[in-house]
Amino acid sequence: MQWDFWSLNPESAHQVTYLMGDRGIPASYRHMNGYGSHTYMWVNAAGERFWVKYHFHTAQGVKGLTDADATKIAGEDADVHRRDLFEAIERGDFPSWRLSVQVMPYEEAAGYRINPFDLTKVWPHADYPLIPVGTMTLNRNPENFFAQIEQAAFEPSALVPGIGFSPDKMLLGRAFAYADTHRHRIGANYLQLPVNRPRVELNSYTQDGPMAYEHRGDDPVYAPNSFGRGYADNVGVVDPGWESDGPMVRAAYTPRSDDDDFSQAGALVRDVWDDAQRQAFVRTVAGHLLGGVKGDVLQRAFAYWKAVDEKTGAEIERLVRADADLGGPGGQDDAAKADAAAPVVEHDTHARD
Repeated sequence: MQWDFWSLNPESAHQVTYLMGDRGIPASYRHMNGYGSHTYMWVNAAGERFWVKYHFHTAQGVKGLTDADATKIAGEDADVHRRDLFEAIERGDFPSWRLSVQVMPYEEAAGYRINPFDLTKVWPHADYPLIPVGTMTLNRNPENFFAQIEQAAFEPSALVPGIGFSPDKMLLGRAFAYADTHRHRIGANYLQLPVNRPRVELNSYTQDGPMAYEHRGDDPVYAPNSFGRGYADNVGVVDPGWESDGPMVRAAYTPRSDDDDFSQAGALVRDVWDDAQRQAFVRTVAGHLLGGVKGDVLQRAFAYWKAVDEKTGAEIERLVRADADLGGPGGQDDAAKADAAAPVVEHDTHARD
């Protein structure tokens, strides 16, 4: 079903290419980058609007595992990433990430050659260079894992003034879905838990629901009211948003001839990877396809990878059809040995970069 879904949804190509490459399995949490992926809106003090993307680049350098190493580690110690992070912080080796943003002027979204609100696309740095913002450092371990980690609730709907949403369809869906998930997983008043509550006063008219403990006495839960208490309904000037049915949004989602699903994935394969990385990628994909993918789904998978890169896709098909290098008796073991002999991959760039 995995390959059926991917092959019927070509917009998955960039992410699946990354996943199947040598960067798809991080060596640790400390050695991986983070990306907001979604497009957000920034509004400055002058009321000017911009579109932004967030990037967190690890200061430890990016490292990945081979399939063979990952399989071995998962079988021996499924918590290796969690312990690695804990022990690094415990010994004072605090991991950090450099935060940068890409900024696009509001009006440029309508005519940009790539739909800037498409979650499956990236903005080339040549068009919108990274702007350094600051550093995120993890310098303290939790005192209680359940209370401070498992009950933590992250959601894109938790925004601060000056940051807003964009016409990114997936972002808008997640703005609703994530908060609903937390209400189901943790409870209706999950934002009142110490790990989730704002550092400033939690202003809310909500006083009911399971395990509610934040309240304002007998203050009215509506505004305006005749008692001079509670929160005012005058919130000041509202930050300008975007028009869901306006020409900018329609123009951004208008199909463009050069805004396809495969070019960015192809650039990763051809322009970012070296020969060794491409060969490892071919073995990885072929091995997955030999794991039971058949019939029309297999044919679509071949076409999928040829659309990403003709030469690479043809090599994947050759290996699968021959069933020699990976699929024959002992073939899987040979591939695993080849992966195990390969060094851990270190690099400082990313398909998004």
